[in-house]
Amino acid sequence: MSKPKFEKKYLTAGEARYSHAPMTARKVRLVLDIIRGKTVGKAMQLLTLTHKPSAAPAVLQVLKSARANVEKAKMPDPDALVVSTAFADVAGMMKRTRPAPMGRAVRIRKRMCHITIRLTEE
Repeated sequence: MSKPKFEKKYLTAGEARYSHAPMTARKVRLVLDIIRGKTVGKAMQLLTLTHKPSAAPAVLQVLKSARANVEKAKMPDPDALVVSTAFADVAGMMKRTRPAPMGRAVRIRKRMCHITIRLTEE
């Protein structure tokens, strides 16, 4: 006898994604950990004060997009919504080469990620 499957249903009010963001997922996860579980208004304040120059502006852009999606759906007071799910997945890599000593070449990997933010009501 097998276990019944547990389906987690997301009752999201709004969602936004940024595909192929030109930064590592590790940097983005540090910023997403700060805003997860906070209200949209509080999360936007935290992101404007956070000093992570590569990741914070991109996460703020995705959060604003999710908030705009909620406004478009005509939900009342989008600033009262909560950032329920926020994660960064690894995307592909751009591979480049750089000259190295003795005529060799070294590979440089420019990493990318996908950023996803979901907003729900409390």
